[in-house]
Amino acid sequence: MDKSILFTAYTMSGLELKNRMVMAPLTRSRSDNQGNLPTSLTAEYYEQRATAGLIISEGTPVSTKAVGYINVPGIYSDAQVEGWKLVTEAVHVKGGKIFAQLWHVGRLSHPDFHNGELPHAPSAINPNEKSYTVNGFVDTVTPKEMTVEDIQQTILDFKNGASNALKAGFDGVEIHAANGYLFHQFFNGTSNHRTDNYGGSIENRSRILFETLDQMKEVIDMNRVGVRFNPSMHGIMGMTMDELTIPTFDYIIDRLNGYGLAYIHLTEPFAPVDHITFAVTEVAKHFRPLYQGTLIINKGFTKETAIKVLEDGDADLVAFGVPFIANPDLVKRFETDAPLNQADQSTFYTPGARGYTDYPALS
Repeated sequence: MDKSILFTAYTMSGLELKNRMVMAPLTRSRSDNQGNLPTSLTAEYYEQRATAGLIISEGTPVSTKAVGYINVPGIYSDAQVEGWKLVTEAVHVKGGKIFAQLWHVGRLSHPDFHNGELPHAPSAINPNEKSYTVNGFVDTVTPKEMTVEDIQQTILDFKNGASNALKAGFDGVEIHAANGYLFHQFFNGTSNHRTDNYGGSIENRSRILFETLDQMKEVIDMNRVGVRFNPSMHGIMGMTMDELTIPTFDYIIDRLNGYGLAYIHLTEPFAPVDHITFAVTEVAKHFRPLYQGTLIINKGFTKETAIKVLEDGDADLVAFGVPFIANPDLVKRFETDAPLNQADQSTFYTPGARGYTDYPALS
């Protein structure tokens, strides 16, 4: 067995993780049922992968208004909480740890999800992307600019999501503030043209995140909360970087040092950004000196590159996405240098067990 740093135990805000491999949040669209509930099939999927040091669940919408993809399990109804109990119990029986990712897609949703009403966003700016609805891929629309009341309700929805996650037995929650979704839309000057307390300055554009955390403090310890960011996202999901993008994330991540979070979860650039003068090409290396707590890094890591980023001290944990889809026993395969199954992309978002729970484990 490989004894390198990737397979050593790690203590994350008092939570004991058996290794430094994290299963990244992965939308799988298996909740094709009335009420978008997690099921016993969902539980089997996560149970198979419980050898990861930490599992972060697929994105779970915190309200009906937060939804923007078909067949994703929510965390806003009592029935959904009961469904998630199947998942957390299965993971815990196998000795695993699991956080729920709390999600609001903002302007990347579509009226098809909202009885014809417009999706909510910081400003009425169309991202000019595609939304995957019951009618297939459709063009996004110009969203409704959120009122202050809408923002306050959304903050309460995240608070309720955190409360529901604890009721469901999750070990903690992750706020999805990355990948062009609602929080990211507030942070970015090209998607946020507001002139009130939630727009303009860096402090104002990031206000919604800190107000959400301050509300969540009432129902969950901050050492059981993580936040995910994608600072150098450009040209994807409607996001465009500008000269204030990285200073905004510098401000946010430095300020988060005062919150005692479980972790921050960062993603390296989705696409090359070397041609953008104000982009950060090495996200972990840039933000590691700014953040004093646990740092998870994600995006296309292999066993070898994961070991290197840990040994270099640029991250504490490494998240793997697609490899965990095809390899429920990814930890063991890495430890023993066994060959990896290849993921079938045609089954990433389709109903049923095929391409979900039928990937073979090592005998």
